[in-house]
Amino acid sequence: MKRPYFLWDYELSEKEVRKIIKQGNEYSRNFIIARLLESAKYEDIWKYIKLKDLVRIFPKLRLKKEIKEIWQSAFQAWGINI
Repeated sequence: MKRPYFLWDYELSEKEVRKIIKQGNEYSRNFIIARLLESAKYEDIWKYIKLKDLVRIFPKLRLKKEIKEIWQSAFQAWGINI
């Protein structure tokens, strides 16, 4: 079982993470996506989630303040209003 590096403290495989993102309950999905945004390399984020899906879910995510501000700035630079 290969665990994604951004979830170093959970016993979840790559396959399980992808399933949670696509089909998991709101709490689990939001947790995984928040961890992805906070701990994954930028280029790896897009291997798990599409921008349109991130924009939709972003307001519901519990992120560290500085991470949330960085993403909000990115959305603004991309012309996306959240």
